[in-house]
Amino acid sequence: MRKNKLKEFFTLSEVYQTAKDNLTKEVWDYFAGGADSETTLRRNSSAMGHFEFRPRVLRGVGTIDISTTFLGLPLQLPIMMAPMASLYLIDREGDLAMARAASAFGTIHWLSTRTAYTPEAVIKAANGAPLIFQLFWRGDNNWCKNLVKRVEALGFKAVALTVDTPVYGRRERDLLNRFNHRKIPQGIEVPMDRTLHEATLTWKDVAWLRRTTKLPLIIKGIQSFEDARLAIEHGANAIYVSNHGGRQLDYAPATIEILAEIVEVVNGKVEVIIDGGFQRGTDVIKALALGAKAVCIGKTAAWGLAAGGERGVMQVLKLFESELKTTMANLGVSKISDITAKYVRVNKYI
Repeated sequence: MRKNKLKEFFTLSEVYQTAKDNLTKEVWDYFAGGADSETTLRRNSSAMGHFEFRPRVLRGVGTIDISTTFLGLPLQLPIMMAPMASLYLIDREGDLAMARAASAFGTIHWLSTRTAYTPEAVIKAANGAPLIFQLFWRGDNNWCKNLVKRVEALGFKAVALTVDTPVYGRRERDLLNRFNHRKIPQGIEVPMDRTLHEATLTWKDVAWLRRTTKLPLIIKGIQSFEDARLAIEHGANAIYVSNHGGRQLDYAPATIEILAEIVEVVNGKVEVIIDGGFQRGTDVIKALALGAKAVCIGKTAAWGLAAGGERGVMQVLKLFESELKTTMANLGVSKISDITAKYVRVNKYI
């Protein structure tokens, strides 16, 4: 779909505009849109402005280290590639390109169940880099067990059960466009997708999954401290704070607004990660200060793919790297572990 030759991007806003220019309106709206009035979608971004920094000076920040870990896996920057369905609509390489870019940059790609490529193909593309499998539970227990055991055997490092999609959200842009994202382009297959099953899931199913897999279990889609507590009680190894990019429940809270209360309840028992509206390095630093171990980017990574395929994704990560280092230096911190709650506060006037 790309109409423009790949150029060197100096800002993330250039990536955004190039992606929009390269995609059809229907595909752009599918990835950029949210549920109903899109209030949740807007809140994810606007809420970033509710938090302001408390910079310190004369802190000796000549060398900046942005590396960290997640579940013991090394990350060259505190950003991972969020799982996204239907990336083949943006670029036929889809998850293959994402996995290669993440591998080259020293981070982790999360593979969605709804992908055009098999786990075998994506793990080959990752070239030895770690991958995490995001599970849409779309069949019975035998279907789920077979899929989980398959990714275990391939060497995926964790399974992330998505729990915020009991039914498909009403995405009005798609309805107005009469767009059917399940209409697969010619020559593309979605090998792991099956009948929707998520509406029947309960915490008993989480307990069953915990017993079934030896991999670390991540619960994706937590939006309350009560559910964070239940996730830990049912064996979760990490909490993923997410409102599905504002695409499921309208008028849900912005994820960054609820992060601190979830981190407080978790109390260091497991690691907490987050997505939802993170479009700048400053956004990522705020999440780290509020207790997140790392941030997953979805739409921004997708815009990189639309703007320039694998190289476009790499440029997005490079721009985030630059913004992270600049923000940390001006904030007065030289490594990720130094970023704590004392460096941010809520602006009560916003």
